[in-house]
Amino acid sequence: MDVTNQTTVTEFIFLGFPGVLCLRLTLFVMFLTVYLLSLMGNTLIIFIVFMDITLQTPMYIFLGNLSFLEIWYTTATVPKLLATCLSQVVTISVSGCITQYYFFFSMGATECILLAVMAYDRYLAICSPLRYSLLMSFQVCLRFSAGSWIGGFIAPLPPTILISHLNFCGPQKINHFFCDSDPIFKLSCSDTFLVETLGYTCTSVVILSSFLLTMSSYGFIVVTIIRLSSQKAQKKTFSTCASHLTVVTIYYGTIIFSYVRPPAKHNFTIGKVISVFYCMVTPLVNPLIYTLRNKDVKKAFRKILSRKIFLLTRNLQRF
Repeated sequence: MDVTNQTTVTEFIFLGFPGVLCLRLTLFVMFLTVYLLSLMGNTLIIFIVFMDITLQTPMYIFLGNLSFLEIWYTTATVPKLLATCLSQVVTISVSGCITQYYFFFSMGATECILLAVMAYDRYLAICSPLRYSLLMSFQVCLRFSAGSWIGGFIAPLPPTILISHLNFCGPQKINHFFCDSDPIFKLSCSDTFLVETLGYTCTSVVILSSFLLTMSSYGFIVVTIIRLSSQKAQKKTFSTCASHLTVVTIYYGTIIFSYVRPPAKHNFTIGKVISVFYCMVTPLVNPLIYTLRNKDVKKAFRKILSRKIFLLTRNLQRF
């Protein structure tokens, strides 16, 4: 498209969830509550894992990484979502939009890789318990954690570089609450075929490969559980993985529906609703499931809480 005499857009306007003020205020309260609960829950998990030495094992180190990731994953998008509920005109610069795009997809890719690593960790613990400490040593755990972050931040770099070279000549309204790929491509007056194809390929490879690795690990775990002779052992082993599998199902189900498809026209309203699930619901479900269903985390939390209460009471008695 010829963009010689067209005005260059310097900022975009988020449309968010349109509606009357009463509806938008209701959404604001709901989204803010979920966001704050997510921040508090994930921060609590990081605090518990850091404070209790018995939880500083590969499984909980990965969980701490996941909680840290979820905090920034939601923070990359939710503040703008909250702003669109309070104001009808919420803007973001083009460079800021591209930056948000990069960090959102970087953390999304990191989460995919990290979930696959966590599934592999459970596979080793359940299917090879005698060799687990050797195969998943502290050093190996740290390498897996670092590799997840590095791989996640490298994956969306090529499409982000291409997006930064696109021209935007108007319109400037993004039919979303954050800078997702399809709304950005729709606003560009340049040829987006290459960047759309590259972006689709990168997201599909990351999502599908990590999903298949995760499901393969759980497939072997299920086979191992079935072979256990004791029903008590079966129940205990499955309970260990059920929480992780729940998070995986919700997260992968929504992102596969949204991103594992060829570039095509689709309903942005449905896309925004689905985005709420992987931007807000999954980060909230993560700490709820891992704390409510995990005996070790609950035990560590009660121990830390009792210790803090004891210290506080002793200090008060001195006065």
